[in-house]
Amino acid sequence: MSEQAPAPGGLALVESLVNTLDIEAGADALDTAEGRARLGVTEAELPQARELRESLRAALLAHAGHPPHRAVTPLGELLARAPLYVAVDPADGTARLAAVDDGPLLARVALAVAEAAGRGTWTRLKACEAPACHWAYYDRSPAGRRRWCSMSVCGARAKMRRYRAKQP
Repeated sequence: MSEQAPAPGGLALVESLVNTLDIEAGADALDTAEGRARLGVTEAELPQARELRESLRAALLAHAGHPPHRAVTPLGELLARAPLYVAVDPADGTARLAAVDDGPLLARVALAVAEAAGRGTWTRLKACEAPACHWAYYDRSPAGRRRWCSMSVCGARAKMRRYRAKQP
């Protein structure tokens, strides 16, 4: 629900995957052919894509200091299955992590997470603390302590609930 710019680099893929589920509306973009096509997911890959999405959401909640939204397969277990390798450029000897091929969503997500972890940006991708939301967003705040995907929606709702709870 964030009105912010997408996450940088490969984290945009992770953010996009997590945000395929609108918890409040109950709409899952992966239910549509168009939603699956945007991420390169086939109908046969749906169970794995959904499992990955919810494991990512739990990790993003942890980045924001919150417990998992439900029991999920640990993200590390899923990413350990990703077909990645170290590619070495024969011309200059530089090395980089690469996916075995560009197809599997798991490999693309694992590569994005590894690259973001190396750049120190992985923990800036978070999930909104609002239980009816848990939308992924990239925290660009200087202190890295943003709590909601949108101050004008989730943040305003939380502040209004807190205000009303104080009223007699």
